[in-house]
Amino acid sequence: MARDQIDMTPIESRAALVAWFEAGIKPREQFRIGTEHEKFAFTITGHNPAPYEGPHGIAALLAGLNRLLGWEPIMEGPNIIGLYDAGQGGAVSLEPGGQFELSGAPLDDVHKTAAELDAHLAQARAVAAPLGLRFLGLGMTPKWTRADMPKMPKGRYRIMTAYMPTVGSLGLDMMYRTCTVQTNLDSCSEADMVKKLRVGLALQPLATALFANSPFTEGRPNGFLSYRSEIWRDTDADRCGMLAWVFEPGMGFERWVDYALDVPMYFVKRGERYIDVAGRSFRDLMAGRLPGLAGERATISDWANHVSTIFPEVRLKPYIEVRGADAGPRPHLLALPALWVGLLYDAATLDAASDLVKDWTAEERQALRDAVPRQALKATIRGRSVGDLAREVLALSAAGLTRRARLDAQGRDEAVYLAPLFEIAERGRTAAEDLLEKFHGAWGGSVEPAFVECAF
Repeated sequence: MARDQIDMTPIESRAALVAWFEAGIKPREQFRIGTEHEKFAFTITGHNPAPYEGPHGIAALLAGLNRLLGWEPIMEGPNIIGLYDAGQGGAVSLEPGGQFELSGAPLDDVHKTAAELDAHLAQARAVAAPLGLRFLGLGMTPKWTRADMPKMPKGRYRIMTAYMPTVGSLGLDMMYRTCTVQTNLDSCSEADMVKKLRVGLALQPLATALFANSPFTEGRPNGFLSYRSEIWRDTDADRCGMLAWVFEPGMGFERWVDYALDVPMYFVKRGERYIDVAGRSFRDLMAGRLPGLAGERATISDWANHVSTIFPEVRLKPYIEVRGADAGPRPHLLALPALWVGLLYDAATLDAASDLVKDWTAEERQALRDAVPRQALKATIRGRSVGDLAREVLALSAAGLTRRARLDAQGRDEAVYLAPLFEIAERGRTAAEDLLEKFHGAWGGSVEPAFVECAF
């Protein structure tokens, strides 16, 4: 998330929480696409993670981008922790280990997403190069240990860092050593939201397989094709997962509110101060009964910030976030929004995708999600491989994008951005498998070449 929400309106009832989600509903003609992607900043000399401080650190990188772009700096105390484009709504922010994130503006089509991405990468490179820094596009750092990772000066991350080991064994790896790309999409009604949420959850393992790009840990193959995805399986069961109840009768905004209320909190923010309430109940905050904060009542800011700390495979805010893909090279960063826009923004394709997955059981969906980090395209559901399923789903997405008929200056529709995914599905080989082949061959058992071949 780019920056914490600031709305101190008191929450008087559960209905206000439901209304917060409902406020995102909009007419189809106002649907937009938001794309977020993370990348590792590293030193060209030594291939080390970029520190926060110092003349060649991430703070200097943000300051340089601020001078170049003139965006509003996001500060926490004396520290710059991001930049915000007040005109368009985009932002640059930092993940816990210094992963450099573009939170893209809400845009009309994937062509504009491509222009935004290209501008961002050019600007980031222009500022990073004199600092001796580059960016790495992988789902997990290929060689750095937990101890190697810098810590960004953000209060919420300090609280999360202390809490994570109490609820899972890999949460710190999620925070500090992984990178993702995700897409944020709109809905026109509660029923439309539910349909998109269900399709997104059911097909999230397919996206994980297609974008698998994290086969190394600490310089060696880790046994997975998407270890980033595997890490989420042992991060925090209270706030992660496939959400089987989303497919049950009665699903809607109220059901999501009840789920979010039951997810333990991390923090309450008052002014510039983060108050550690990790593991405590939002219901108690609403009632003014939170231990140590007696009489303090929940605000809209508290709710927005709490919802941003829930991490299922697909997440609901006033929009829908699809979250299952490893970060990767530029074509993959554009293929991800194209895939989901084609599936979810065209009514006929959404119907077809819904029909494809509607009979899958919760057990089948979970088994697929559990298998994909290691097997990727070779995982199966009902005797059918993910690779085979991917070819059908990609054809559906391409048809949806063609019907959208959003053309670039060369007359091409958005389906052009699916090309790398069609290639992966047809070859039956992920980016991770290509990297492993290089590791065992041309790279001579070293991951150091990744810092050249996989760099932006």
